[in-house]
Amino acid sequence: MKYNILVINPGSTSDDIGYFSDGKPVFTKTIRYSLSDLKEFEGQPSTMQYDFRKGGVLAALKENGVALKDLSAVVGRGGLIHPLVGGTYTVNDKMVYDLEHGVSGDHSCNLGGLIAREIADMTGIPAFIADPVIVDELAPVARYSGMPEDPRVSIFHALNHKRVARLAAKKLGKKYEECRFIVAHCGGGISVASHLNGMIIDVNNALNGEGPFTPQRSGSVPVWQLVKMCFSGKYTKDDMKLKITGRGGLVAYTGTSDMVALEKYILDGTPDPDITVSREKARECVEAMAYQISKEIGAHSAVLQGKVDAIVITGGLAHDKVITDYLQNRMGWLAPLMFFPGGDEVRALADAAIHALKHPSEIKEYM
Repeated sequence: MKYNILVINPGSTSDDIGYFSDGKPVFTKTIRYSLSDLKEFEGQPSTMQYDFRKGGVLAALKENGVALKDLSAVVGRGGLIHPLVGGTYTVNDKMVYDLEHGVSGDHSCNLGGLIAREIADMTGIPAFIADPVIVDELAPVARYSGMPEDPRVSIFHALNHKRVARLAAKKLGKKYEECRFIVAHCGGGISVASHLNGMIIDVNNALNGEGPFTPQRSGSVPVWQLVKMCFSGKYTKDDMKLKITGRGGLVAYTGTSDMVALEKYILDGTPDPDITVSREKARECVEAMAYQISKEIGAHSAVLQGKVDAIVITGGLAHDKVITDYLQNRMGWLAPLMFFPGGDEVRALADAAIHALKHPSEIKEYM
């Protein structure tokens, strides 16, 4: 039987859309958004972008001559729902409610399941999510934060982590369940994790202020200075939220989160109207981000007791020569580095949906 799958993968600054027929890509499209594109939504919940982003998905289908009646299923990126084990889940009413209300946080990935469900309902086909960002396999000791009332939580790029880890294991001639990897997904958000025998036993909260700073996020910051900022009277709660996620990291330092523009500016001086610093300062800022990624990787070598089969670098920043050269030079001593630029979350989602349709008994129900 031939299955036609629509994939919707919303990210911080882009939407990846794909249409697969019989397991083969018919078309894929990335819709990128600049800061000006998203400015009207600044400070608002991501659900306010629902109609804007859904319009892009429907337009992509129309441009490529795909009729809704031809779809077998729609699969979206998993959002910030309640923690659960990995797998493929039906988007049910309980999940819709939790995505709409951001029960575990606010991010554009919450739109994946919501848009998938609406499009699927138009023709009575199933809507799925797979390996959502709140997959939780943390070791008990990894949950401790130093404040009992504020435990560490697992929010990260689980779908791409799992996929590239399996690809890396295959390249090594091993099963994923036999490997010890440090995987770093580097994009609009950055998550670095310890993969031990098929389980992700430790990872930074890539959304709400842990780990390296990113093109748009502050990452971990000095806590007492943050407390003083919060109570200074200069900033509202929404202001601080934007400093942590949206207007922190590279955009705060350089004026832009556009890594393509920054790389061109650093390497050959190509100007960009959004960049507010010199070439030398831009390079220092990007290398500072890579430095923090390196520190996080080093911390995970301790989690794996120094026994690391490979360091796996993925996400959009794995295309960036300044960053990849820096990581190779600084971390090559620890373990071999394997690069999977961009990952392939669209393919991973399509494969999950096809597997679910072929093996309905394995579809999980969100409770």
